[in-house]
Amino acid sequence: AGLIPTLLDQPQSDFELPGKHPDLVVLNDKPWNVETPAHLLDDDITPADKFFVRNNGLVPENIDVDTWELTIDGESIPEPITFSIAQLKELFKAYTYQLTIECGGNGRAEFNPPAKGNQWTVGAVSCATWTGVRLRDVLADVGIKENAVYIGYHAADLHLSGDPDKEPISRGAPMAKALQDETLLAFKMNGEDIPLAHGYPLRLIAGGWPASVSGKWLTGISVRDKVHDGTKMTG
Repeated sequence: AGLIPTLLDQPQSDFELPGKHPDLVVLNDKPWNVETPAHLLDDDITPADKFFVRNNGLVPENIDVDTWELTIDGESIPEPITFSIAQLKELFKAYTYQLTIECGGNGRAEFNPPAKGNQWTVGAVSCATWTGVRLRDVLADVGIKENAVYIGYHAADLHLSGDPDKEPISRGAPMAKALQDETLLAFKMNGEDIPLAHGYPLRLIAGGWPASVSGKWLTGISVRDKVHDGTKMTG
């Protein structure tokens, strides 16, 4: 009684995530976790400045799209292969889908007794248009063995410890989800290059599943012969 939570006591001028609406609510800045107030979610297509942010590590710096590479590897492909973004655009047809992305923790603040983690209310959800190539087309080109069970992603964000050998998060999905038409290797959001906070220059999009499956700053896809056991997949 009589005390103001620190988050509510911060002036809006302290909010320094570039390109974001000033009324977004910062739940955490190490890593960035930023919620969209519900009254701002009134667009059919969520603008980038109102799109919520959920990170697990530090945003990568000094990105060069011309040298960015995506490696497809794992037990269930004949051999690893690497694509540049230019090659992905050249070799595969691009598709655009309007898809909802929602953090698995959305609504956590309403739990009683309280649950651990960022206390999202109802604003960890957004709906944008995403343009990219179908993951299924890329995997068909690479070749998938019959024992393929799961995919897992790898990304360029840095672990909070600063240790480059640790992945902040590496989650995935069963092959049935990976091979859906609307599961994309995306390079555009709302018709523009994806903003850095949302995964520039390449990210995975798997709408309808917890947003942690839609890995940002994508550098790799592993096709596994078992359920992916990456960071934050095993509990």
